[in-house]
Amino acid sequence: MPSSITERSRSPLLAELGRRVRERRRARGETLASLAKAAALSTRFLSSLEAGRGNISVVKLEQVARALGVPITRLFPDEAEAPRAERIALVGLRGAGKTTIGRAVADRLGTPFVELDQAIEEAAGMSLADIFGIHGEPYYRRLERETARRLLDGDGPLVLAASGGVVTDPETWSLLRDRCLTVWLRATPDDHWNRVVAQGDRRPMEGNPRAMAELRALLETRGPLYEQADRAVDTSGRGLDPAIDDVVALAASGRATT
Repeated sequence: MPSSITERSRSPLLAELGRRVRERRRARGETLASLAKAAALSTRFLSSLEAGRGNISVVKLEQVARALGVPITRLFPDEAEAPRAERIALVGLRGAGKTTIGRAVADRLGTPFVELDQAIEEAAGMSLADIFGIHGEPYYRRLERETARRLLDGDGPLVLAASGGVVTDPETWSLLRDRCLTVWLRATPDDHWNRVVAQGDRRPMEGNPRAMAELRALLETRGPLYEQADRAVDTSGRGLDPAIDDVVALAASGRATT
């Protein structure tokens, strides 16, 4: 007969609870040690909690929630909430293939496809260029956060193509990871570059001899954030169809274990 610890470690509820605590902690830039200090708990307890096992008391969980700055109810999945695997968020730098792959995946799954930047433009009633030019990036990030939350508060499945910089906003990135199966469409700098050029957009390199170096630096900087996604699908050195197949398979696998 398995031990109670083994049984608890296999509990889907405890596994999801642990994931939510871990993702919220990382989004706040907290270490296990710093969160343990804030919650007045041991790092051993928090490590067990995040691993989805251990004897979790409601009182201790409330201490964790308070230290994370959220109501305790935010740490539990809502039965009315759509399964994460039914909400797929594609992330990656421009040229990763989020729109092309996202549309194809949505078509294969029979679900709506939404490009987050387009939804932001519709909500603001102006183009992205005007949003940035008139109001600046902080305003755009706020609209991005509000638009993403509104979309994810709706019912039913969804394939969402997020902006390249969504991972730089901790709150929005945490929201996507909490509510979606997040997939990083990974590509080499050369492929990012060539795909943007193939789309007829030469703005990134016009009058900027360091454009490729800046692209490489951006990918290196954001790489650790993209790696926080649930899965990564390599889109370099292969056609679009294998990448589409991979994302569809990930969605099917996630739904089977929800």
